[in-house]
Amino acid sequence: MIHQSNTAQACLKQAKALPCWHGEVEPVPLSGGLSNHNFVVEDNGKKYVVRMGGDNVIHNVMRFNEHACLRAAEEIGITPSMIYASPDALVIDFVEGKTFDEESIKVNIERLLPSIYKLHTEGAHAVRGPVLGFSAFHVARHYGKILLAANSRMLPQLPRFLAIAQELEIATGAIDWTLCHNDLLAANFIDDGEKIWIIDWEHAGFSTPLFDLANIASNSELSAEQEQQMLKHYYQAEVDETLWKRFRALRAVSHLREAMWSMVSEIYSDVDEDFVAYTQTNLVAFEDAYKGFQNA
Repeated sequence: MIHQSNTAQACLKQAKALPCWHGEVEPVPLSGGLSNHNFVVEDNGKKYVVRMGGDNVIHNVMRFNEHACLRAAEEIGITPSMIYASPDALVIDFVEGKTFDEESIKVNIERLLPSIYKLHTEGAHAVRGPVLGFSAFHVARHYGKILLAANSRMLPQLPRFLAIAQELEIATGAIDWTLCHNDLLAANFIDDGEKIWIIDWEHAGFSTPLFDLANIASNSELSAEQEQQMLKHYYQAEVDETLWKRFRALRAVSHLREAMWSMVSEIYSDVDEDFVAYTQTNLVAFEDAYKGFQNA
């Protein structure tokens, strides 16, 4: 039996009542999300994914920004179509296909990179209206303030984390600036057999392409050799020492951002997830990535 919190039950009720449906629908909870309540809905012979959740200022998630980035990604053909959007609901086409896991990423790097490259080279030209910027270093500082105010259990370690974030930011140096996804977990790629779709644009915004690449590597635990091949394929050039050092800095802060996101979620999330364990997993990965940066 699936346990549903009062919030999940309320979201299901709201999803069922959305004005975009042609008739009565029965939303089915969709597992996997750590930030929102997701459902699959069949309506008028088609399937859709419904994501319920409004602005989340704590995590710098603003729905106007998500919708703008999603529309741009839809226009360039790399994400499913958006059917309905409101400040607290999003409905997109359901894609029949395989949701990637870490191993899928590792064996499909060359297949998925064209969609990432298309986002980075065409996405900014497809955006309409205001869009937020994204910096993992700003996110770390922002989370540090929230954790301090909330008297987080991680307070003793915060000064070190923030000092390392500053070190990594300096090492990253000047960045390219374009539309990026900024949250490339393996589960945000779906393979329909012909093309690979990218989903979940909550954290999208203007950022650096190198962070997206580092984010793929950190989330799917690519080996150094796989990372080198990914960078070489993306840039169509050999990876020099400067690029490698900058990449390793962003890979480390990618883990730190995820760990601090989880620390904040320990306090504020209503999603049924063991965030303490998720924090620890990402802190272990962060320490390993930081050593990789120091040795690069």
